[in-house]
Amino acid sequence: MSRSFAPRWLVALFVTTTACSPKTKPAGAANSAENHVDGTKSAASGASDDSALCSFKGLKDVEISETAGAGSIQPNVRRVWKFHGLGEDRRKVLTCREVDTNLDGLKDVVRFYAEDGQSKEERADTNYDGKIDTWNIFSRGRLAEVRLDSNFDGQPDEWKIYVEGKLSRVKRVSQKRLKETSDNKPDVWEMYRNGRLERSGVDLDGDERVDRWDRDTEFTKELLQTDQKKQEQVDKTQQDEAEKRRKVAEEAAAKLAASNADGGANTDKPPTPVGDGANKSGAGETSNDEDSKTPNTPKAAEPPKATKTPKATKTPKAAKATKATQLPEAESTE
Repeated sequence: MSRSFAPRWLVALFVTTTACSPKTKPAGAANSAENHVDGTKSAASGASDDSALCSFKGLKDVEISETAGAGSIQPNVRRVWKFHGLGEDRRKVLTCREVDTNLDGLKDVVRFYAEDGQSKEERADTNYDGKIDTWNIFSRGRLAEVRLDSNFDGQPDEWKIYVEGKLSRVKRVSQKRLKETSDNKPDVWEMYRNGRLERSGVDLDGDERVDRWDRDTEFTKELLQTDQKKQEQVDKTQQDEAEKRRKVAEEAAAKLAASNADGGANTDKPPTPVGDGANKSGAGETSNDEDSKTPNTPKAAEPPKATKTPKATKTPKAAKATKATQLPEAESTE
């Protein structure tokens, strides 16, 4: 069977179109699915004739649906779901989708999905020779690597690495090396930045190491200027933050010094004495400020405490006692 060719970008576009606008498969169409007792489905015997790329044959825990994409009369899109869990936790997850992009009856693009529903890998036969020549690898649902087979020998000879969805670097086997050898060892490297080629390297002796780098001097100069501006902005931000921290520290130190000074002034000032008489005489009607301004009269009432001399007047009694005690001694001497 002769197969028509289509560019690789058209393959991807067709896959997206068929995924967005599916049609229900007509009743009695070829490659129909059979129902099992447990509600799952497996492909009919005729499905093996379309070069199926999804794994579902002989499995009972899968469900298969086939739909016709835009421009197709017969179903050309197959989806395979797999059941996970038991009982109420049993759920259906899409694991594989394959498409016949040129409508020749043979599947030529397939995408595999993880259990969480994110894409894992996509494979495509872009020249419709029955061999996969393009591999798209995904990480967390985003494109991470593309492998290409430029001479269609079934082995990749070009690798494109993506970082956060942007092309970062490329390594490939030159056409000269492909003609001379079949080891598929890369001898050309390309480094990209902001989606633009920054430099390229060449391996001249076949040891898979770069012997010469060719740079885009103008682009390199632009990158250096951009990096310098970014670094200056980072340095300025750091200086501003350091200045803010210094000011905050100075303000905190000034507040602490002021609070210490106020505390020292309060301790040096003698406390205002408050007499006992003021508390007892009912002078509580006057405020504390008035008491501090007017002289405290209770101090004048302190002399009564000093005039308590009963203890001092006990000495005459003691003298009389000594005299009284000395009389008997005098009489005894006589």
